[in-house]
Amino acid sequence: MIKSSKSTPAPSAISNRILQGTTIEGDITSDGDFRLDGEVVGKANIKGKFVIGEKGKFKGDILCAKATISGSVNGSIVATEMLELTESATVHGEIKTEKLSVESGAEFTGNCQMGGVIRDMKEENKKEKDVRGKTA
Repeated sequence: MIKSSKSTPAPSAISNRILQGTTIEGDITSDGDFRLDGEVVGKANIKGKFVIGEKGKFKGDILCAKATISGSVNGSIVATEMLELTESATVHGEIKTEKLSVESGAEFTGNCQMGGVIRDMKEENKKEKDVRGKTA
């Protein structure tokens, strides 16, 4: 039997990019990691790590496991594991994360909730899935 040499990559190995000079209006969903060096207006649901480069701009809501922001974000960020703001980051909005790292020089205007709020969100999501599973 002949097996295909093209196997489906594991979700953690999937990587996507939007390069500088590209502007997108709409929602982004990815099972893997994602890097933004262009501009996006919309929502992002990234199951892996979301990286916004120094020239990257995001306007809207972000939900991801981990994020490293070096560019600008105008909107809410929910990082269930870790959020890192580098020295060139500019964030205007609300942050919810388990852990936060902010380098000297990063700009942040808004509200931040850490730790317990993410654990509570994870527990609520688990309860909702359990309830839906029992009623289905």
